[in-house]
Amino acid sequence: MNLAQRAVGAVVGSAVGDALGAPFEFGPAGAFSSRFPLPGAGGEMSGGGGWDAGEATDDTQMAVHVAESLLEHGRLNLPDIFARFQRWAADDPKDIGLQTEDVLTRGLPWDQAAAAHYRSSHLAAGNGALMRATPSAVYFARDDRQTTMAAARHIAALTHGDPAAWEGTAIFHDLIRVALNGGDPLDQLSQTLTAVQPDHRRRYAAVLAADWHPDHATEFNGAVWPCLGSAVWALRTTQSYEDAIRAAIDLGGDTDTVAAVTGGLAGAVYGPAAIPANWTEPLHVPLPGSGGRTLRLPHLLNLARDLAERQSTD
Repeated sequence: MNLAQRAVGAVVGSAVGDALGAPFEFGPAGAFSSRFPLPGAGGEMSGGGGWDAGEATDDTQMAVHVAESLLEHGRLNLPDIFARFQRWAADDPKDIGLQTEDVLTRGLPWDQAAAAHYRSSHLAAGNGALMRATPSAVYFARDDRQTTMAAARHIAALTHGDPAAWEGTAIFHDLIRVALNGGDPLDQLSQTLTAVQPDHRRRYAAVLAADWHPDHATEFNGAVWPCLGSAVWALRTTQSYEDAIRAAIDLGGDTDTVAAVTGGLAGAVYGPAAIPANWTEPLHVPLPGSGGRTLRLPHLLNLARDLAERQSTD
């Protein structure tokens, strides 16, 4: 597989994981396999919990807004991404994280809102920046480790004032970069960790270690550390895209985001052919803040290819 093919796997894989996990959000562990005990039997993309079959959540919606900004401008335009997020938040999305909503509706400039939230709450290490990072990781995959990780930090900081959220998103960017360029992201974890800011390196090294299990998490998986750790664990302990997604959703909790992050990684590793067709056929992404558009699989395929083949205007 080449980079463009793996990019399709990552973008579509993340969206599929999001849509599959959404009906099980905040539910108990094992709920997905209890409802769908036989892998490959079909019917898993059935919706529920307020979500239609194949409907992606805010995770993928925000990811698409990032992607379309990058492609329209040919570079990282942070004020534009923030403005798109604001339009999205104002257009009544079905779901929006409490922290993200607070930041986007404060009426502060793009480079002040997240920091103001962090100063007032001291709680800003959620997984809301990580969940939307697959398209930007694809866009910057042709760059080096430092460049892609820096871009991740900048995008994360639009809504998350805690540097822990920046570092988790930066790690994810680099794991996708390695996978899209044909490497094994698990084999290169130690190199990725050397580029993490020193104050955060030890904590991420713990949740990304080979012997770490989600049961060892000290926070709910809506936090950035166990969310990323759970996605890497799901990739490490399975042998296929489908099994990785099953493992991620079966953890319970913030199932749509853990599965979206897992899906981005597993899709990059295994490629688009590994994603079951009965999972991609009903996939659709309603896009608040975008004139009532709904994206379907052909749109996501084109988006992924354009991200992979981007031509910078710089």
